[in-house]
Amino acid sequence: MLLTTGQAAEELGCAITTFRRLIAAGLLPGLSRRGVRVMVPLEVVQALQTRRQAPLDRLPVQEIAVLRVDAARRTQGPERSWLGFAAALSPDDLLKALRGWWRCDPASVAAGRVLPVTLAGYVVAVLTGLQRWEKNSEGRHAFPGARLAGYVTDLAAPHTCLTSQTGGDRQLAEQLLGTRLVSHSGGALAYVSTHATVD
Repeated sequence: MLLTTGQAAEELGCAITTFRRLIAAGLLPGLSRRGVRVMVPLEVVQALQTRRQAPLDRLPVQEIAVLRVDAARRTQGPERSWLGFAAALSPDDLLKALRGWWRCDPASVAAGRVLPVTLAGYVVAVLTGLQRWEKNSEGRHAFPGARLAGYVTDLAAPHTCLTSQTGGDRQLAEQLLGTRLVSHSGGALAYVSTHATVD
């Protein structure tokens, strides 16, 4: 059975524009077209419905930052060709596309030790290596040592690609990739409580 994007979004309780971001990012398998309409297999929507919540309470911190991105689009910047997330990007291009200059509290971002990257409320990539930061003239911060621990290539399965050789990075990526993580913010970065008790 195939659903329209509108029907799929309704099943998931999200806006059509939110659901279309997942399509644009290349995260959903089995899509087909009927004229101008994109059709989504019912089993893909059902798989998204059953994605578990991110197990934030397993993290040894009380709060983490979450990077909220859109589907990747071309950019003319000197340091990167893309901005945002796409499953088809190489790990190198993806890291560049996700690393940016943000208005944030850099010490809080670094203290969380991990930066889940979400698209439409799902964790699609995980960044680590946030201990060092720089500040530009506009008051924005970047984390030049950030590493891509892993990313999702198919959200329905989910299929993930672990890209870091560091054991701790791989463990964080395995825990978080493909899970649901809702966050609210007016900007790219949100802060989420883990509800963990830290000794």
